Amino acid sequence: MSMNLVVLLYLVASVCFIQALKGLSHPTTSIRGNVFGMTGMAIAVLTTAALIVELSGGKAQGMVYVLGGLVVGGGVGAYMAKKVEMTKMPELVAFMHSMIGLAAVCIAVAVVAEPWAFGIVTRGEGIPGGNRIELALGAFIGAVTFSGSVIAFGKLSGKYKFRLFQGAPVTFAGQHKLNLVLGLATAFFVFGFWHSQSWIDIVLVIALGFILGVLIIIPIGGADMPVVVSMLNSYSGWAAAGIGFSLNNPMLIIAGSLVGSSGAILSYIMCKAMNRSFISVILGGFGGEAGAAATSGVQRTAKSGSADDVAFILGNAETVVIVPGYGLAVARAQHAVKELAHKLGEKGITVKYAIHPVAGRMPGHMNVLLAEAEVPYDQVFEMEDINGEFGQADVAIVLGANDVVNPLALQKGSPIYGMPILEAYKAKTVIVNKRSMAAGYAGLDNELFYMDKTMMVFGDAKKVVEDITKAVE
Repeated sequence: MSMNLVVLLYLVASVCFIQALKGLSHPTTSIRGNVFGMTGMAIAVLTTAALIVELSGGKAQGMVYVLGGLVVGGGVGAYMAKKVEMTKMPELVAFMHSMIGLAAVCIAVAVVAEPWAFGIVTRGEGIPGGNRIELALGAFIGAVTFSGSVIAFGKLSGKYKFRLFQGAPVTFAGQHKLNLVLGLATAFFVFGFWHSQSWIDIVLVIALGFILGVLIIIPIGGADMPVVVSMLNSYSGWAAAGIGFSLNNPMLIIAGSLVGSSGAILSYIMCKAMNRSFISVILGGFGGEAGAAATSGVQRTAKSGSADDVAFILGNAETVVIVPGYGLAVARAQHAVKELAHKLGEKGITVKYAIHPVAGRMPGHMNVLLAEAEVPYDQVFEMEDINGEFGQADVAIVLGANDVVNPLALQKGSPIYGMPILEAYKAKTVIVNKRSMAAGYAGLDNELFYMDKTMMVFGDAKKVVEDITKAVE
């Protein structure tokens, strides 16, 4: 296979990846986007396999290893994707990011050990200086991505007792200074590897990457996990791109750059939605203030009601806006919510869904949840499109959401001040379903729960919604 044909096929695969990103930008074109993505990846994998066969002189041994890896990795990935619950999707994404980072580290080590096997140099020659820098940076970013994703996985899971895996931020005196020192040390050893191609330097670069990955993520609280997921997605892309430059592989460079840049853009959007500093996110210097916030401790009362009460209110409504949150995902109530919306629609009631960019535990979590229940796309609205309609809505139904509808975000001095929220408090009547009055990730009481217009309905979201549906005449 000529290199011209390889480059051409890689270019076709890259175009498919670009079309995949474009398609995935909207639910109505997401299926087409996935098809483009799978097609591009198939072309890239087959082209790389053919290239490996040619570089190995037609020997089958190298290809057997590659096929074995594809079968094992693909099988494990397919099994995990099939078995994972919707509520565990963020953990799966974090796990995948960690594997991409670890792959970048392993490739870098392999290239340093036998650069001639990758066609970079002939046997006995040293790796060119430019390639050394690319290898070191790719390995470092990959190491940060791996260890950071492992911590994110633990925080997202929330079931491990290990302190670093708990949702509360882990901070200590001099944390940022330590990160700075380790960053400068990394730069020193990258220079050392560029100068001498020493194993000690590259090993230290990777080790410091593992340590910094942990230190960057541990001060971030559970409330900021959606940003962490998108940030690590970006890191994994840049790690792949760095290794692609080292291997002179245009496919890795383009695909990694696409993932890195799109992840960075998504991180910026998430930061804007949470009123966070983008630079602080990249450096791991945020999250403590929100996670450390606490409730006031003052006993307050909230008005509560039953499914029958909610059914009566809905029976007199003309417009209803449903706000899904993580509690909805935990209860797997998306299908029940769709049934309720369908029944209300049959009565001539207009039903819309309001999605906050960081609702749930990863970007797009609620969109995926509603898509799984086949909720019509034209009923689902993003925050900037729906906020203007809450004031005219007869009823806002908040299902398992907390911080994203908390009016405290409008009060100066609040730990979440400035965070854009869904303005459910503007609706004429607000129905809130939660298991209890417990605070959200930010650790704050929600002023919405105590408003005169608000009715709390306690219990599992799925059961409550099913009871409401039955009670609606």
